[in-house]
Amino acid sequence: MTATPRPFFWIEPGGTKPPAGWQPLSDHNYWEAESRAPRRQPFLGPPPPWADDLHRVGRAVFAADKHTRRDTAFDRWTRHMRLSIPVTAYERWQSIRPLLTSLLRTMTGDRWDVEFRGADLATNVPFTFAPDSRAGEVALFSGGLDSLSWAAQRVSFRTSEELLLISFGEQNFGHLQDSVYDGIYQRRARPVRRIILSQNVRIQDKEQGDPDPERTTRSRGFLYATAAVRAAAAEGAPFACIPENGQLSINPPLTPARAAACSTRSVHPWTLHLLNRLITAVADGPVVHLQNPLAHLTKRQVCHSALDAGLTPADLAATLSCGTPPKHRPRGSGLANCGLCYPCLVRRAGLLGMDHTPYDSEPWDPRLNWDQTEHWHALLSWLDASYSLRDLIADTPLPPGTDPQATLAVIKQGREELSELREIESKA
Repeated sequence: MTATPRPFFWIEPGGTKPPAGWQPLSDHNYWEAESRAPRRQPFLGPPPPWADDLHRVGRAVFAADKHTRRDTAFDRWTRHMRLSIPVTAYERWQSIRPLLTSLLRTMTGDRWDVEFRGADLATNVPFTFAPDSRAGEVALFSGGLDSLSWAAQRVSFRTSEELLLISFGEQNFGHLQDSVYDGIYQRRARPVRRIILSQNVRIQDKEQGDPDPERTTRSRGFLYATAAVRAAAAEGAPFACIPENGQLSINPPLTPARAAACSTRSVHPWTLHLLNRLITAVADGPVVHLQNPLAHLTKRQVCHSALDAGLTPADLAATLSCGTPPKHRPRGSGLANCGLCYPCLVRRAGLLGMDHTPYDSEPWDPRLNWDQTEHWHALLSWLDASYSLRDLIADTPLPPGTDPQATLAVIKQGREELSELREIESKA
């Protein structure tokens, strides 16, 4: 059972106004400069209408997600979301509604009712360049260890084909992302370009008096993926890469309470499978395929690949991995990485022996309370338990063609790396 759905109505400029009782959403709900709005993004070719539709759906879903607090649901998690979105290919989108809602449920754990409206929506592209001058590769670039490692490998590849990196600005840490990108740019052996987009949602809710946004961001990966696909489609690139180490792409739940969408599934193989099915179904013309080039690697292997590509431990220490922004920490210095959340623990294991990262706290510090060390104790309990193929596929299925034994091997190697953190605890 879920609560009564909150209806949201996405509006494009000059479009239909929402019916009574529907909450309007639009591009104005994103804190972004006009130059970063979808109609002004500096691609070297026009995005096809299907890719515009896809990204519009991604922005609408994420805005609705941030406008709906989980703590108002009966179980303080599962929401019933209702959303109306204009698209150019109405019949095509109508036919894939079950696929889309299945994807969104996998990613967020919510029930989604998505409706579409036919509309004539134009894309404004300031300039159009010849196909041979456009990007040959497109990848997401967060400024984290994984995206840095992949970008470092690709910029060292000598070719005239341009690499286009898509970033989403991190509030209060844009300077960190810029610094990490500068390190990549200075090492380039090929043309590199970066486009920065917004993920900061402005809450405008008259009924609830502009409350704080929902803290979880389970649909954020969908927003990222649709932006990468739109960029690749505009540039004529056949693939869009979402670099994520195999440990965190599977992201095994550390406790039963974290099963399914209670743990992030943005780059899980099943999620990418559903995303690629969705793209194939809505694309009119060449299809862009999403792929995770780091799915076969642990965090430590990703870090060593970064060093092999010419980066230094100091470069790796400058990245952002944290899943708990400073404003959501009960106390701390405001450093980029808290050191206590699960992504930070995986980071510690990946950088073990060469970690120069300044962390807010150490998880084995006896002065910390239980809430602060919750992730550390959950990790220790998970490491003490066995982990088998049954555990791997019981939480979220693997897509057809996936080698489950190879995937399991990555998780087991990652567990060995994480277990080494206990040696630090014993010496603390």
